[in-house]
Amino acid sequence: MVTAIADGAAGVASILAMVGGRTDMVAIGVPVQRAQVENLYVEAMLLADEAHAAFAAQRDLGRVRGDGLLQISLACESLKTTTRLMHIIAWLLHRRAMFAGDPGAGPDDRAARIGDPVVADWDICAGFEASICRIIAASERLFERIAAIEAGWQTPRAATPVQQLLAQIEARL
Repeated sequence: MVTAIADGAAGVASILAMVGGRTDMVAIGVPVQRAQVENLYVEAMLLADEAHAAFAAQRDLGRVRGDGLLQISLACESLKTTTRLMHIIAWLLHRRAMFAGDPGAGPDDRAARIGDPVVADWDICAGFEASICRIIAASERLFERIAAIEAGWQTPRAATPVQQLLAQIEARL
């Protein structure tokens, strides 16, 4: 019995250490959030690498050579896509720092918010190759997923029936 209590206390201490001593994060949600962040980080880095290679190849070898308007359009959409991906990666790195307990990474920091999306101009993108359009769309979907996850994490959790009952008992005392 004493061992189980000590193990439980050690488990709580390790979870609090994971979130930098913060008690406002639900203990069960922390490992899930950490896993989500790690998986999304890998996905974002792979997409950023793919975007870099595809835009460079399109610029250097693609059919945009000789078409000035298409070159400028590609450069603009490349910048938008890169910016979108960098916002995603910065948000994910900030979350990783929060989980690691970095005192400089707080939930109220500017980097803790994903911000407004950088939207692609699909009228311009219609002139690009399908592979480029696929990467642009994938980056927009990833941004939307991150924004939805952030919104879900920001939503206050509803009190469970047990918590409601404890609150009622506490109010009577």
